[in-house]
Amino acid sequence: MTITKVQLFSLPVTDQDRALEFYTGTLGFSLVSDMAMGPDMRWVMIAPPGGGAAITLVTWFPTMAPGSVKGTVLETDALEPDVETLRGKGIPIGDIETAPWGRFVTFDDPDGNGIVLQESAPRG
Repeated sequence: MTITKVQLFSLPVTDQDRALEFYTGTLGFSLVSDMAMGPDMRWVMIAPPGGGAAITLVTWFPTMAPGSVKGTVLETDALEPDVETLRGKGIPIGDIETAPWGRFVTFDDPDGNGIVLQESAPRG
């Protein structure tokens, strides 16, 4: 095997425009692509500003129910300020928890897909 990275993953949503606004407007992702794939489908791809795997916001996979993805981990270097920003935008978010690998909070996107916002502990 010569796999070198995760290029993208699909996230099931009910409304691509609403999801796009959440991920770009609320979380600060960048829009990579938004184009028609046929009469009733769009390819909407976003990426975190710091790089890493892109996300496609999909509505066309019948086996992927919106809200069914849990545990998407987003890394931050400033957990407390990011939590306050999300709360200020009205996002229901849990309390900061601590684990051996770092600190984190959990919240959901508008469809109920579960997100973990994590600040990793320094390695050493």
